[in-house]
Parts: sequence; C-alpha cells; structure tokens
Amino acid sequence: MNEAIFLKTFLSKLQDQKLHRTLKGVSGAQGAHIVFEGRKVVNFCSNNYLGLANDVRLVKVAKKSLKGEGLGSGAARLICGNMNSHVQLEKKIATFKNVESCLVFSTGYMANVGILSALCDREDIIFSDKLNHASIIDGILLSRAKFKRYPHKDMNALEEMLKESLGYRKRLIVTDSVFSMDGDIAPLKEIVNLAKKYEAMVMIDEAHSFGVLGSQGRGLAEELGVEEDIDIHMGTLSKAVGSFGAYCCGSKALIDFLINKARSFIYTTAMPPSIAAASIQAIEMIKREPKRREKLLENATRMRDGLQAAGFDTLNSVTPIIPVLLKEASTAVAFSQKLFERGILVQAIRPPTVPENTARLRVTVMATHSKQDIEKALQLFSEVKEELCLT
Repeated sequence: MNEAIFLKTFLSKLQDQKLHRTLKGVSGAQGAHIVFEGRKVVNFCSNNYLGLANDVRLVKVAKKSLKGEGLGSGAARLICGNMNSHVQLEKKIATFKNVESCLVFSTGYMANVGILSALCDREDIIFSDKLNHASIIDGILLSRAKFKRYPHKDMNALEEMLKESLGYRKRLIVTDSVFSMDGDIAPLKEIVNLAKKYEAMVMIDEAHSFGVLGSQGRGLAEELGVEEDIDIHMGTLSKAVGSFGAYCCGSKALIDFLINKARSFIYTTAMPPSIAAASIQAIEMIKREPKRREKLLENATRMRDGLQAAGFDTLNSVTPIIPVLLKEASTAVAFSQKLFERGILVQAIRPPTVPENTARLRVTVMATHSKQDIEKALQLFSEVKEELCLT
C-alpha cells in the first residue's frame, strides 16, 4: 500500500468512527468568554483555571522583558541561552515549593519525557497509574526501564507489584496528582507509605493541581501534607499559572543530574525570557491572591453539583476538571455541537484519548466564570440532554 492510500484509509476510518479531529480557530485572548470559530461562547474547556492567561499585569511584565531581553533566547541553556529570567524563575519556584532546587523545561511533555528517560534505564522498574498522562507513558518507554501499570488508584495491586520487584537497581512510582480526563486525585498518602515500605522513589505530576490545590496553591502534595516525602515534583506553568513551560523540583543533586542527562532539556532552545518573566509574576499572584483559588473551587462545586442533580455521571471528580460521561463517541460529538450552537464551548473527548466506551464531555471551570455563566451552562446541558433523549 502506497503512502497516499494508507493515509486516506486511516483518515477515512477515523471519520467513520466519529474520531476524526481538526484544529479550530480562537480569536483574541484566552478567557471565560472567547471567540471560537467566529462565534462568541462561554469557554468551559480551557485549563486557564485562575484566569491568568490574559491578565494585564502579566502582559505588562512580558512587555518589559521583551524590551530588555528580546524575543527569543537564541540557544539551548547550556550553550548561551541561560538568561536572567530563567534563573530567577527557577529560584522563585524552588522557594515557593520549599525545595532545594528547580529546573525549567519548555513544555510539560518535555519535562516528563526528560525526567523519566534520564533517571531510569533497563536496570530499573517504574510503576505507573493506568490513567497517567501520555507524556509519562512516553517517558517511561524511552527510558527502557521495566514498565508496570497498576489499575487506576489500586493500592493493593501496586503493593503486589512492589513485592514482586526485587532485584532492580531503582524502583520509581509515578502518578498524576489530578487525572486530566477524570478530575479525580491520586491516593498520594498511600503511595508515599508504600514507597517507604518498599524503598521506592515517588514522582508526581502536579500539572492540574499546581496553583489550584493546597492552602498556598503548591498542589496536591501540599494539600495532603506529603511534600517532604516526594522525591520528584513536576508541574506545568501553562494551566493555573496562565503561561507556558514546566518545572522539575527536588534536591540539588537531582537538578544537577537532569541538567547533564535530560535530553529534552539539553537539546532544545530555552523558552522565551518574556514567558519566564511573566511566570515569575504569576506565581507571586498565586501566592498573594488566594481568593482566586477559593472562587475557582466554589465554581467547580456549583457546576459539579448542578450536573449531578441533572442526572449526569461526573465519575469521581473532585476538582475543576469535571467529566460528563456519555460513553458513545457520536453522542459526545453531537452533544458538544449542540452546546456550541447555543453559546457554550465544551469539547468532546473520545478514544484514543480515553478508553473505548468512555467518551465524554470534559468540562473545566475557571475562577473568572460568573454565576450566570455556570447557570446558563447547566440549563443548556439539561436542554440538550432532553433533546438527544438521553436517560
């Protein structure tokens, strides 16, 4: 089969299965209200949890950096791209997270791939929750370590795997803190206890909890009081922080090791300094403006409670990520389209992003959503449910 026929066959199959995806255009800045494909809608599918992505204070800081440090960093950081904003951002995150050191990566995907493939190899074994993010899976595969996936949040299964894993140089348990498609949280205390019992390391991905959970906004580890028991803290700056990039926090030795070994850090141009500068300001705002988190969690509770009252299955969500389980991909797509036509943007999530027969709408709430935004969405969810004759 030649290339053209292969590609057309593959795409045709996706279309027949209602799994074909295309890029849609957004006009203007990200916020609670956006213009999507030319239509003004209330945005319920962004990870801009605290509404910082279009905050004028961050824009001002970025503009100042552009004037002083220019647009691009020009090189990898080990060559000549290690600019002042990068250094200051790492100091800011390390201080905020109460750890010895920090390393900034250009994206969350690059962070997970770089950390895992650098730390582990064929002599090691990695235990991963079955619903961990794709970047974690890819990092494990690149490491060539022995790979064990335990059923979602099943601590009995994890313990059995740990018992059977004698003889490996290193044992590493890695988990999302908030699972990005289900909105539930990892049993982090139990994972830490098992790690201590079986002398394993623990790595957490705080992408969807950094800036959202914890009294200071440091994430799930802070929320559950186990920060000092985590060996590797990873998180992103592209969600609640409203910026771009990712971090790895831990010991000075860990960060020095990654600077010398993590290929996704070594062999890439550093993030633009203006992005780093804006991220510093955003973290300061997260620390000083706790009411943003309070409003976010209040909005999430109202949305979740309203959806459940209307008869929707929101799985085990306890965060601003609220899945609405519809099972069939075609149903999820039709539901999303009808909401869009009425001014509500919620994307359908289908296989392979989620397992077969678990297609859903992924609702994400922001601190900047008004009460009216949420009430409008809840009303339209009920209307579309009735229109599609869903029980």
